[in-house]
Amino acid sequence: MLREHAMYTHHCFVLACCLGAALPAPASDLFAPAELSDQELSHLRGRYVLPGRIVSFGVTMSSTWQNASGQVLGARVDLQVRQNLARPVLNVTLVDRPGDAPPPAAGNGQVLGGAGLAQTQGVSQSIRTAGDHNSASNGVSIEVRHGEAPPPLPGGTPLEGALALSGEAGTVKVTPNGGALQLAIQASGQGASLQSLGAGGLVQSVALSGNRNLVQNLAALEVMLKDRPGADPALNCAWEQLRALRPSGY
Repeated sequence: MLREHAMYTHHCFVLACCLGAALPAPASDLFAPAELSDQELSHLRGRYVLPGRIVSFGVTMSSTWQNASGQVLGARVDLQVRQNLARPVLNVTLVDRPGDAPPPAAGNGQVLGGAGLAQTQGVSQSIRTAGDHNSASNGVSIEVRHGEAPPPLPGGTPLEGALALSGEAGTVKVTPNGGALQLAIQASGQGASLQSLGAGGLVQSVALSGNRNLVQNLAALEVMLKDRPGADPALNCAWEQLRALRPSGY
């Protein structure tokens, strides 16, 4: 499954700029922003938002892998941009939870090919499986809410370079790579998943070689806006006066 949409390219550009401001040098060099050309800007559609109305802007990438024994391996990356913060906050949470049974046997399926899926622009999503009774999903969501107070800042470890966690279920890594931020899971004998944001696109992929696995990739953009202020009475009065001039030919 492969999906591409021009609009997502511009979303990914914005996210890459925010990531670049949040990462320390030299990691931030990987996310150096590039100016959009007039041709790219001509494809943008939608409504503008004044900066003063933005309460918070957040991006989340999360990946989880649960094997047949109930062992869970995963990671969550949270980026938050707010008016009262001097710089964006970028935190990482790694997950390794034990299961209720011995580790499952390694799968004997083979997933071949697919190298070109990571070289597309825009949004690329793929799920490939060579096992049985698996469930996997890739998702992208955009949520715009209204309010005055931003949500609490997510916890986690500040990202100052590559982070990794290894356990019985496998290995999970969060690392800047090739101009993007990658979240990769290598599940022992069961397969692998990847999310990559930046470098002009978003990549979500799952490759399953074992059985009875539950895999989820999710990238979410959340924006909170202040409610629109009430109409100015003086402005309404001026508008009514202008309307009254129309019959006179003005």
